[in-house]
Amino acid sequence: MIRKLAGCVGEYKKQSIMAPVLVSLEVVMECIIPFIIAQLVNQIKAGAEFGTLLKYGLILIAMAALSLVFGIGAGYACATASCGFARNVRRELFYRIQGFSFENIDRFSSSSLVTRLTTDITNVQMAYMMIIRIAIRCPLMLVFSFVMAFIMGGKMACIFLFVVPLLGIGLFTIIKTAMPLFKAVFKKYDNLNNSIQENIKGIRVVKSYVREDLEKKKFGAAAEDVCMDFTKAEKILAFNNPLMQFCLYTVMVFVLSAGSYVIISSRGIDLDVGQFSALLTYSFQILSSLMMVSMVFVMITLANESAHRIVEVLDEESTLANPKEPVMEVRDGSIDFENVGFKYSAKAERKALADINLHIRSGETIGIIGGTGSSKSSLIQLISRLYDATEGVVKVGGLDVRRYDLDTLRNQVAVVLQKNILFSGSIKDNLRWGNKEATDEELKEACVLAQADEFIMQLPGTYDYHIEQGGSNVSGGQKQRLCIARALLKKPKVLILDDSTSAVDTKTDALIRRAFREFIPETTKIIIAQRVSSVQDADRIVVMDGGTIQAVGTHEELLSTNGIYQEVYASQNKGGDTDGK
Repeated sequence: MIRKLAGCVGEYKKQSIMAPVLVSLEVVMECIIPFIIAQLVNQIKAGAEFGTLLKYGLILIAMAALSLVFGIGAGYACATASCGFARNVRRELFYRIQGFSFENIDRFSSSSLVTRLTTDITNVQMAYMMIIRIAIRCPLMLVFSFVMAFIMGGKMACIFLFVVPLLGIGLFTIIKTAMPLFKAVFKKYDNLNNSIQENIKGIRVVKSYVREDLEKKKFGAAAEDVCMDFTKAEKILAFNNPLMQFCLYTVMVFVLSAGSYVIISSRGIDLDVGQFSALLTYSFQILSSLMMVSMVFVMITLANESAHRIVEVLDEESTLANPKEPVMEVRDGSIDFENVGFKYSAKAERKALADINLHIRSGETIGIIGGTGSSKSSLIQLISRLYDATEGVVKVGGLDVRRYDLDTLRNQVAVVLQKNILFSGSIKDNLRWGNKEATDEELKEACVLAQADEFIMQLPGTYDYHIEQGGSNVSGGQKQRLCIARALLKKPKVLILDDSTSAVDTKTDALIRRAFREFIPETTKIIIAQRVSSVQDADRIVVMDGGTIQAVGTHEELLSTNGIYQEVYASQNKGGDTDGK
């Protein structure tokens, strides 16, 4: 885990080394200053001349200035290194997620990945900052102050041999008790993020059904759960401060009482005022260092769980990978399913697809129809390798899809998914996701084919019209047509529409299908739909039920031979076009 994260230090190695070096120099200065002050006090007591006092004063000013410079330098280097480290970890994590298959993402869940990209990385960043600065400073300050305390205080410094172990045992007990609570809270963070994401994505549904109060209760329960765990942990950690204060005041009482007695009884021979003041200073430094060490341990232990969660993602290998010698060209748009079976998870008891045998000629238009849960979307996701078949072989252009370079295959198999997504930016920006080099003329041509040009020209700014995040400022039908145009710009050999015209009227749907037939006849077109009217003029129609193919044929053939198709057709025509609902 440490080796994996250490690789993210990258170009910030210099700052990561400079921070502890400068901190060490700062500590040396801070530990020598009380010694010099003790000498100055003794000189004043002995009636030193102004020149001697000035010399000590200049030395102290110089050392304080050096300590300040070293401290500022250490802070700057530490901040640069920790922020840069966090940026690199975040980048590596995000890049890794971009390479994941849907199966990988399903395994972690999107809310958990968001927590790892935000909260977990922040915890690791804070821990790294403490490691290269405070975790270096505190032990050095502890050791140097111990040494100087024994030099200045002699036997009186033995008090630390009793207090430090007591404080150490207490802090260890506190940390050991609190850490399991910190570890448990991360899964609850995932649930909290999941609640937030679900609510924001479905905010229109929430408001339509007036379920704000229910959502508030759900979020409140998740937030309260996180709060309770953190409160328990913080209550335990709160014992840190009184334990520290107890040890501090115990040492102070001992040093003040015993020190004053020794000074008075020995008349400054065994212990003088300068040594006494230095001993008090070193006492504060030792106990403060121990307190900071405890905080470092808390942060590192908390970050340890976050680091494991981050590395878990970094170590995850995509279930989809390029072959050693990938094929870089798709010959044509022919598609073959040979004895294909598929499960979303190896642990799943039921197959999503079973015994699929289907052969599609290049340029053919295929309609797929079936009830909800018939695995229509599962079938087409195997073509572009969004998932891999569990059994059998899926071929495109006569070759197993697993032999192609992933980018090559997906550029030639354009999929307009059931859930249409647009990104914030202009219409042009969104369309050029299909082809970043597309000219304005090519954009317009694709939109004409997708029946999107007419409504675009009515928008303020036309093709420069700004799309809000998620396409919230355009209608469902407009969003679908823009997504179809975006897919067409890829000029694919296979175009798949996964119920992608459900939000447009039947007339527009017919115009889109006619444009496909006339202007892209060589492209293989697969249309998944709920409406029979959307697929009835296809070359062939595939009827699916329960993850299997029930029948394949033309509209007329299925209408006379297949019961499922007859039932769907009858239900939609008796009551008018109900979109299959």
